[in-house]
Amino acid sequence: MNLFNSALGKNITFVRPSYFIISGFSGIPNIKYYYVFLCFVYIVSVLGNTVVMAVIYLDRNFRTPKYIAVFNLAFVDLLGSSALVPKLLDIFLFNHRYISYNDCLTFVFFSYTFLGMQVFNLIALSYDRLIAIMHPLHYHAKVNHRFMLSLIASFWVFVIIATVVLVGLLTRLSFCRSVVIDSYFCDHGQIYRLACNDNTPNYVFALFIIVLVLWLPLSFILLSYVCIGYALSKVATAQERYKAFKTCTTHLSLVAIYFIPILITYTAGSQIHPNARIINLSLTSVFPPMLNPIIYVLQTQEIKASVKKIFSQKVRKQSKIKVKKVIIK
Repeated sequence: MNLFNSALGKNITFVRPSYFIISGFSGIPNIKYYYVFLCFVYIVSVLGNTVVMAVIYLDRNFRTPKYIAVFNLAFVDLLGSSALVPKLLDIFLFNHRYISYNDCLTFVFFSYTFLGMQVFNLIALSYDRLIAIMHPLHYHAKVNHRFMLSLIASFWVFVIIATVVLVGLLTRLSFCRSVVIDSYFCDHGQIYRLACNDNTPNYVFALFIIVLVLWLPLSFILLSYVCIGYALSKVATAQERYKAFKTCTTHLSLVAIYFIPILITYTAGSQIHPNARIINLSLTSVFPPMLNPIIYVLQTQEIKASVKKIFSQKVRKQSKIKVKKVIIK
């Protein structure tokens, strides 16, 4: 913290508020129904991602590089939902709109870390599908357990470092005017715009993060599917092309769910009402963690079969226990 502050000079008086006020959903009619919906979304997210993680952990057939990335995605979605939704409900449903300065910066760190990791998980899964279709004979040599674990670990390190810098730059700001954050959480962009002193480093680094976490990943994913489409065009039969492309539908669904709402919201810009913009962005944050496990369970035959197998085994065990109790009686 002192490192960032010293860069501004010693003669600047810093004003750090004891709290911020999150104004997000205030003034939106019938918003309590939306809070009930968020509760439902959170419960489904926790249950769905827990099921996916449990299935991958319990079934040895899923000890593959692809499902290491899927497990990490479910893990990130679970943590991301738990970091965002309960606090969001506490702020607005129970009217605890005051959040301390340190708690707000902590909120920024965890929210942006998990949101960033969601994107980089999509990159890992995209690379997995790219190699599997373009270089099927060399897939196990190029995408092995060690490679996938190293890739995911490097993503974690990068995202954490980037988020630490993002939060660190906020600590150099002085807030002598408003402390009202016009968002549904401690939004980095809304916070640095409230500063009295120069916020250019925050603005520049925010642009850098947007390019690095939004546009570059999206470009890589789109380019990878262009290459996949080109590779599939060389496949002999339409049935083989369909079978190969079917392995990509789950990942494409995840990409669409994550990127399309963000692109629509930011492309429309000022044409969207501020309240609609806040709701759209909040849905963008909470919807993918809920839908990701549902998509994987419904569209992946292996996971569907494993879930049915695990539940059938539990039913058999329970029926055997009941039979034993009846015999004993």
